[in-house]
Amino acid sequence: MCVLGQRLLKDVDITDCHDDPNGPLFQLFCGGNNSQIEDCEPYFRTNNLTVVQGIKGLASGVFLDNIQNSFLELGQFIARTKDPDDIEPLDRPNYNQVLVDITTSFTILIGIFFPSVTGIMAGSNRSGDLADAQKSIPVGTICAILTTSTVYLSTVLLFAGTVDNLLLRDKFGQSIGGKLVVANIAWPNQWVILIGSFLSTLGAGLQSLTGAPRLLQAIAKDGIIPFLAPFAVSSRRGEPTRALVLTVLICQCGILLGNVDYLAPLLSMFFLMCYGFVNLACAVQTLLRTPNWRPRFKYYHWSLSFLGLSLCIAVMFMTSWYYALLAMGMAGCIYKYIEYRGAEKEWGDGIRGLALSAARYSLLRLEEGPPHTKNWRPQILILSKLTPDLVPKYRKMFAFAAQLKAGKGLTVCGAVIPGDFTRCSGEAMAAKQSLRRTMDEEKVKGFVDVLVARNITDGLNHLIQTSGLGGMKPNTVLLGWPYGWRQSEDEKTWQVFLQTVRNVSAARMALLVPKGINFFPDSSEKVFTRVLDTVVGNIDVWWIVHDGGLLMLLPFLLKQHRTWKNCKMRIFTVAQMEDNSIQMKKDLKMFLYHLRIEAEVEVVEMVDSDISAYTYERTLMMEQRNQMLRELRLNKKESLGVKIFEYEILSFSPSPSPTIVILASLSLKEGDGDDSSIHSETQQDEKSGDGNIQETLGQEEDLDADDNKLAFTP
Repeated sequence: MCVLGQRLLKDVDITDCHDDPNGPLFQLFCGGNNSQIEDCEPYFRTNNLTVVQGIKGLASGVFLDNIQNSFLELGQFIARTKDPDDIEPLDRPNYNQVLVDITTSFTILIGIFFPSVTGIMAGSNRSGDLADAQKSIPVGTICAILTTSTVYLSTVLLFAGTVDNLLLRDKFGQSIGGKLVVANIAWPNQWVILIGSFLSTLGAGLQSLTGAPRLLQAIAKDGIIPFLAPFAVSSRRGEPTRALVLTVLICQCGILLGNVDYLAPLLSMFFLMCYGFVNLACAVQTLLRTPNWRPRFKYYHWSLSFLGLSLCIAVMFMTSWYYALLAMGMAGCIYKYIEYRGAEKEWGDGIRGLALSAARYSLLRLEEGPPHTKNWRPQILILSKLTPDLVPKYRKMFAFAAQLKAGKGLTVCGAVIPGDFTRCSGEAMAAKQSLRRTMDEEKVKGFVDVLVARNITDGLNHLIQTSGLGGMKPNTVLLGWPYGWRQSEDEKTWQVFLQTVRNVSAARMALLVPKGINFFPDSSEKVFTRVLDTVVGNIDVWWIVHDGGLLMLLPFLLKQHRTWKNCKMRIFTVAQMEDNSIQMKKDLKMFLYHLRIEAEVEVVEMVDSDISAYTYERTLMMEQRNQMLRELRLNKKESLGVKIFEYEILSFSPSPSPTIVILASLSLKEGDGDDSSIHSETQQDEKSGDGNIQETLGQEEDLDADDNKLAFTP
């Protein structure tokens, strides 16, 4: 080789490697025949030209010189040292000095080298042609890896011990006339290497052209990627012709780049992602103890898979972080496309196994202690009534549950079919599908459960007791109002309702009874009215007893949904004439301020004659009212807690029509035992024609059922 100082020169005959004024190098660096030494390029003027042996042999000791790294950046000169005077062009002409054509680093070299060892999956791609794939693939793959690794690594060490540092970094052999270094070493002739390299490259290309099209055709036949369906067609001889044509076109695009070094890192990314996902799948299946995961390779351990995954990710980002992010982004897009558009196959996936394990872990964590009041939210159990056609009678209950949940928390829809399960199992499946369809149409996120019982009352009781799992059990029951109970001759219409109320109370669950559910708004509607070009909508809360905040929480949750978002919240509380209404209103406003709830407060003063004896006895005694006011003052700066409440009424005013919807919550008071009193001050009579609802107060009636006395006011 001809070396100028520390720099390597190209396209120079060894006999011309001198600084004679008549020589070609002097004329090149100095500008012509009549030039003087002072006119020459500064580096040429201050350094000597020498002839260096490029291939020195193992006994030369050049191995120690090649141990250190000599990475350079694009456009720098190939030189023995990293002195800036030797490697930097300094805005001078390059002449015939050898330049670095690509920025080099250890990670770049990994990306360039890695495609040469990507035949690990070759056996798997041909598993259909093997007599005993599960025996041949592990043995063949391991032997191939050991063989190629030995050859590659020994070649690297031998080159480092025989070839000069400058010649090793001359990628295209420009300093020795464009020849391959290994061809100069070959025995007996350089054509051995040239022909061998050509055949090796051709073999690797044919291997890819035979394996890749079949793999592409198999993916297309499975239908997991719909837009690949045209490539599932085979020729008359069973060859994947269309997939082969696509593979050739992809290869040609890579060749047209003109520099394989730019393509190699990107190819390495996809191979590394493939190997990484294989390792991840093996490790996840082992940790989840999937029953159908039974590897026969006795030396396998899940830690090896995680080690392989870690190395794949590390090499990806070491090679090129932006290529790594690009490859991950493309893989994520393909995965989401398959998830939404791809066909479902029988082999399943590891993501579902992870979800099951995560659900189990979360349920066990929820069992460690009772939920904090700050994390409390209504987990709703919808008790749906079915028509003879096994469809929900009141679809608006699903819409109301969706509005109340705003897509969060647990929702379970339950229904009861009277009869024997062995005879009604088909009806139960049909009812479950109908309820699931209704929940999907109303955009309710949750689960469906249909129970077959000998009677409706027992079935509802079983649903209340057994619905949910662990810490994800419902804490709120949504129950329909028994319309037409006064006109019905069948006493079951109100007995089922009252017994369900008892069961919910015994289970210490909140009970929501939407009255006039058919007048509730759909999830696609917005509740407001126009008064003098002003949008007005109100949610009225009649706050009778300080319950811990459930009545405040319900309208707040409703306002999270777009249907009720523009409504204003109004709080009405009842006071006797002798109460301090001004102070009561002031304390209630301060209470709402600390709860960070915006609402208007109104205090309604009533005389004793306007209040029934039951309500007076249960909620409006002066001592209890004063106690409530004291609690408000004491709890101004405390967090809101939710607890069992006695009696509450929530009134919605969704439209300017005289429709009034009542939502009542009832539960047993501690210490009442089996005797419970249930009282409602409102009644809804459905009129044919205009559909208006009139609220009337009636006389109390005593109803005896199962030796439990209930005071029920229609």
